[in-house]
Formats: sequence, structure tokens, C-alpha cells
Amino acid sequence: MSSSIVQTTSYYGLPDKQQLLKEFQGRPLKTLRTPSIVIDRHLFANNCSRMHEKAAQWGAGFRAHVKTHKTSEGTRLQLVTAADKTTAVVVSTLPEAWGIVNDGLVADGTVNDILYGLPVAFNKVADLSLLQEQLTPHGAVVRLIIDHPEQVRFLEQFEKQQTTPKKWSIFVKVRNDDTHRAGVLPASPFFEELMTVIFASPAISLYGFYCHGGNSYKGRSSNEIALVLSAEVEAVNTAAGLALAMLAGAPLSGAAAREPFVLSVGSTPSAHTASAETKAELKSLLNGTLELHAGNYPMLDLQVLVTGTMDPKDISQRVLTTIISYYPGRGENGLDEAMCDVGSIGLSKDDGPSGGYGDMIGKPWRLYKISQEHGVLERKAPPAAGEEPLKLGDVVGIICQHVCLTAAGHPWYYIVDSDPSIEGGADHVQDIWVPWKGW
Repeated sequence: MSSSIVQTTSYYGLPDKQQLLKEFQGRPLKTLRTPSIVIDRHLFANNCSRMHEKAAQWGAGFRAHVKTHKTSEGTRLQLVTAADKTTAVVVSTLPEAWGIVNDGLVADGTVNDILYGLPVAFNKVADLSLLQEQLTPHGAVVRLIIDHPEQVRFLEQFEKQQTTPKKWSIFVKVRNDDTHRAGVLPASPFFEELMTVIFASPAISLYGFYCHGGNSYKGRSSNEIALVLSAEVEAVNTAAGLALAMLAGAPLSGAAAREPFVLSVGSTPSAHTASAETKAELKSLLNGTLELHAGNYPMLDLQVLVTGTMDPKDISQRVLTTIISYYPGRGENGLDEAMCDVGSIGLSKDDGPSGGYGDMIGKPWRLYKISQEHGVLERKAPPAAGEEPLKLGDVVGIICQHVCLTAAGHPWYYIVDSDPSIEGGADHVQDIWVPWKGW
């Protein structure tokens, strides 16, 4: 087992937002150096409101995952919307958590509940403990993911070395039979072993059960993906029921006095199928309170679009790229190809069921081949009558396959705003968001 010491409290240096605003605020998008990622704040905010509405329809709380954009500005829009508000987030990295703290979101009450969304590693515990120390004066909490007894044991080992030991608030991550994702199968002997270790531990307080429906991205209709959501709920509900039964068999456990378990489920596709109707279809009595979680939804991408749960007009991100060469008749069936100046660093190499690495906005072209710093576009259909041809120097927008990875390749985001009340907001830079980087 590796040691657990604080790795660093000084994270990666980031660009200066104010300096970037001096340089770019008010500039037309067509003047930006490419490749560059653009986010429409109006669409982003509307997507956040829609997610809060879905959670309310389902009678559930909501926990926003911030890993897609990794910014304080985006986090605020996720948490406080025209429809509702929440103070709970999920992070995938320590810099995301420290960014939330250092940017004042805990101090001002915007965030009071941070879930570190990976099964906890021993070499992260000291950092997470320091993070909890920063949150405690504000009445906020760090929660952890557990899916193995050894994780409980090294948390105990760490706390034994502390002057004032604490209890860690944890979710147990579970999965259903149809996936090979992280988590424990409820009703398995391993689950019972894990729960026995947790209930006996002085270092653990069980907050709830967590299931992530990543397999929902394989669905192709709302009805199909609603079944994924139901399977997630069944997994966490079964786990909570078994845990309550174990507690009931331990007279000194205080089970009757405890708060209900939180049953956290979701992904961007499956959360959008949540409704009062789908909740009513749950056949079993819930053994806790429901919570939805999701992260891709403010920005969206082709991988989500192909599930049939989202409207293309709600996609809030695009990558601008310049056409740098053109190859008439070189493609399949004699169709044209073109080269652009965005490659895998600026777009990622994630593909998807729709094919290729990204689709051009407004024109029937697909990015079908990609290298480090350039890509090759192919026509998807012959030119329509009157269609404007691509020319060298044209700046075009690409919708990527997987925005979480695409955004990670950019040092900052150019923010526009299509709110009709903002003159020129849709095609001039309104703000710059600088994402938290690293691990």
C-alpha cells in the first residue's frame, strides 16, 4: 500500500482570466485563432434548468457532476437555475474540488456537498482530509465512494494516525447484473462482506448508494433508456434494503434513528427520462430518498444525441476550426474531402455510433480521419442545389463526439450568449472560462 501524504496544495498554474478578457471580450468569433472551443452560455443555462425540472418531476434531489467543463462559472450555472437550486456536486479530480473551494463556491454557500467520484485510493486520503478541513468551518462535507473492504481498512488506518479521528461520509457504489462498470453487485456475498466491514468501522458513516448508468449511452430511444434508469434504481434500492435488514439485526446499530439512505442514480441520457410517470412505475417501496446525478448535460455532444433523448438545438458547444486544404473528388464515391486545423489534441479521438469524430454545423461534412493537430473532413452527401462550397480559410464549427474529452484539450473556453436581449451575443465573445486542470 502506498503512503498517504498531502501531494500538493499548489495546483497547476492557469491562464489569467482578466488578461484574457482584455484581449478577447467583444471580439467576433471569426477573428479567433483556431482551433478554439466555444460555449453558448444561454443554451448551457437552459440545459441546467431543464435538468433541475427533470429532478423535480421525479421528486428527487440533484447532484451536478462538474467534470465536463471544470469551471466555477459553469458550476454556478449548474447549481442555481431558473427552475431550482442544489448545493451538491460530484468531482472526478482533486483540482476540481480545490477549484470549487479556492474560487469561493463553498464560502458563499453555493456548494456544501462534494462527492469525490472515484473509488478512493489510499494516496488521495491525506489530500481529501485536508480538503475536509477546509470545508468544515463552512458546514460543508466531502463524501467518498467505496466499493471494496480494503478501502475501508485504509481509511481506518489513516484516522488512527490523526489526533482527532473523524468519520468519512461514504456512498457504496453498486451496479446491476447487466454491466461491468465499477461497483458491487447487491445481494452478492461480496456485498454482504463489504457492508459488514462498513457497519463495524469507526471511520465510516454510510450516507447512501450510488449507481452510474453509463450503459445508457448504448440506448437509442427514451423508452429504452428509461429501462436503464429503472435498473439503476433497482440496484441502489436493493442494496439499501439489504443494508437496512443487516442494521435491523444489530440491536446497537441505531438503525431506527438514522437518516434515510440517499439513492443516487443517473447519467445525462437516463436522467432525461426521469418523470413522475417513471417513478410511479417503480414496483418496490423505496428504501431511501432519490437523487439524480449527471454531468454532460449542460454542453451535450454527438454521443448523447444518438441516444434520442436530446434535441440538436440544445447542444451548447462547438469547436471552431479553419479549412486549410481541399481535395476535390478524393473521397468515397468521388465526393470531396478537406483538411482542417483541429486534430486529436483539440477534439479527442473518441468516436461514436454516428461515425467519425465530429460533424460540421450547417453543412453535410463529417470529420472522419484525425491526426494530432489536423483532421480530414469528408462530404456525407453530394452538394445540394445552391449549396455554398467550402473554401480555404473558411472557419467552421464542429460538434464533437465526446465533449468531456474535447474540452480537456483547451486552455480556456470562449463564451458567447444567444439570449436575444444581448446584442451580438451569439457571435461575439462575452466571457472567458478557464478550466481547472490536472489531477
